[in-house]
Amino acid sequence: QVQLVESGGGLVQAGGSLRLSCAASGSISSIYAMGWYRQSPGKQRDMVATITSDGRINYADSVKGRFTISRDNAKNTVALQMNSLKPEDTSVYYCYTKIGTGRALGFSINDYWGQGTQVTVSS
Repeated sequence: QVQLVESGGGLVQAGGSLRLSCAASGSISSIYAMGWYRQSPGKQRDMVATITSDGRINYADSVKGRFTISRDNAKNTVALQMNSLKPEDTSVYYCYTKIGTGRALGFSINDYWGQGTQVTVSS
């Protein structure tokens, strides 16, 4: 089993900053991609930022220059530093990981999601 525990989020005024963190634990053989997605009511879940195991990063155009994703491979954690927040950043943010579990013939790679954390930016 794999567990993702998110922390951070909350309410902030426009222009402020928040930091999200996510820790993966359990029967993990290897972690491939990690990242953050967000979803607002009635809308699809959209990619915010992703980072591969070798450090390749991808950002949504809407957050480039404002958000920074980082990961600690030794601790199985990923973080999202969000600066210059805007009201349109208001959403539920989900941690995402692609994790390999098991060994040999039992090895499998699956996507895992955190429980989601609310980020609200007031104008």
